[in-house]
Amino acid sequence: MTFLTIGHRGVMGVEPENTVRSFIRAEREGMDVIELDLHLSKDGALVVMHDADVDRTTDGSGAISEHTLAELRELDAGRGERIPLFEEVLDAVGAPLQAEIKDKAAARALAEVMVRRDLLGRVDVLSFHDEALAEIRGLLPAVRTALVASRYGLDVIDRARAVGAGMLVLNIRRLTLELVERAHAAGLKVIGWTVNTQDQLRLARGLGLDGGTTDFPEIRRATRYTA
Repeated sequence: MTFLTIGHRGVMGVEPENTVRSFIRAEREGMDVIELDLHLSKDGALVVMHDADVDRTTDGSGAISEHTLAELRELDAGRGERIPLFEEVLDAVGAPLQAEIKDKAAARALAEVMVRRDLLGRVDVLSFHDEALAEIRGLLPAVRTALVASRYGLDVIDRARAVGAGMLVLNIRRLTLELVERAHAAGLKVIGWTVNTQDQLRLARGLGLDGGTTDFPEIRRATRYTA
């Protein structure tokens, strides 16, 4: 069985998260897929950051939505890196991507880029928010989507199916074999996050997961020794 190793915000355990530097490192380390997060700036630019504000990961403060792209570009996102545009990441690496969106507005902006750059075969769209996944599927019926959840029960399977998602991306600390088996029986792939230790990797393989999202390059190297 193929086990996908997904680089979390690039390889955020060793590089500044959600930066071009981190994404290039993830690709160089052989990650199968690279995960990133998207927000809209005040002037509608689709930028790559996890939090809704810039406080934690840059030398600035305030909400992303209150900053123009030019203002965001002035901030240091770690080791001199700048907050990238989504399209800059598309140009910087060739790996498949998982793009997490937070709301309907980001869904609409992402759909426009995906159509213009023919990304349906390269980008999977992820969200914790059912309505955001429903929005992008309405715009792009052929898009591949995944429902993300941290606190969940068996109902997460029905939630995913209701919005047409083909994959679940779930907090590995709450995963059970029953849920994985039921999801697989429903035709859903299951990814666990985050898989940052050898024990977590063994758990992921033991549960029969389709992949794991990790902060560290060494987990990618370790997958060849676990089965």
